[in-house]
Amino acid sequence: MTSLLQFAAHLAHQTGQLLLEYYDPGGSRVSLKSDHTVVTEADLAADRLITAALQKTYPADLLISEEKRTSLPTGTSTPTWVVDPLDGTTNFSLGLHVWGVSIARLVNGWPQVAALYFPLLEELYTAQAGAGACLNDEPIQVKPPDPDQPAAFFACCGRTHRRFHVSVPYKPRILGSAAYSFCAVARGAAVLGFETTPKLWDLAAAWLLVQEAGGVVATYDGSQPFPLQSNLDYSQKPYPTLFAATPDLLQRARNWIQPT
Repeated sequence: MTSLLQFAAHLAHQTGQLLLEYYDPGGSRVSLKSDHTVVTEADLAADRLITAALQKTYPADLLISEEKRTSLPTGTSTPTWVVDPLDGTTNFSLGLHVWGVSIARLVNGWPQVAALYFPLLEELYTAQAGAGACLNDEPIQVKPPDPDQPAAFFACCGRTHRRFHVSVPYKPRILGSAAYSFCAVARGAAVLGFETTPKLWDLAAAWLLVQEAGGVVATYDGSQPFPLQSNLDYSQKPYPTLFAATPDLLQRARNWIQPT
């Protein structure tokens, strides 16, 4: 593990430990942001921790964060961190277990390093471009559908069946964290995933993780989250995304999932 990836992994773990201090199995209070997504005090505290660590260790780098900095200045090619301090905020606020931290570093607009940590599951996912993907330091790979194992599942979000006609021949599971849906495919637990409205911070680390685990990722509508663009408010730009164990499976999914 390179020093850069070690830093990202350590920061994700450290942030996760901070979030645990705010976590209440009985549920916690949330507020609604202007886009009607929820935010908690934990989100904001985690954002402050990550921001301070990046400013101290990589002061020349830029930062895009779900909570505060959602666009880049004009004409920059500076390495940029894209972070979601708390992915799965609704799960977190309801006392559920699937939530975590997503941290990615992009160079020339493309993800190069990724760390995702889910504290209550004790799962730390890491990836580096060209170097593979790991779960708790053990290599992981996607797993294509196995005809001898009928229990394959399809990871999706709560909007999927409201906005699309879905004929995917696998059991659907809504995990409540966009980033964790990607992780489920990367580790071979799910064979296919679809998130209808993920934002850049949901995707940046998870996209690289799936690719480095041998999977494929593509937007449903042809939009391109990478390379990064300057003067684009990423809080206003969703990227409906398919991710799968094989290219053939991803292509089939385009036929299985049709707009209502």
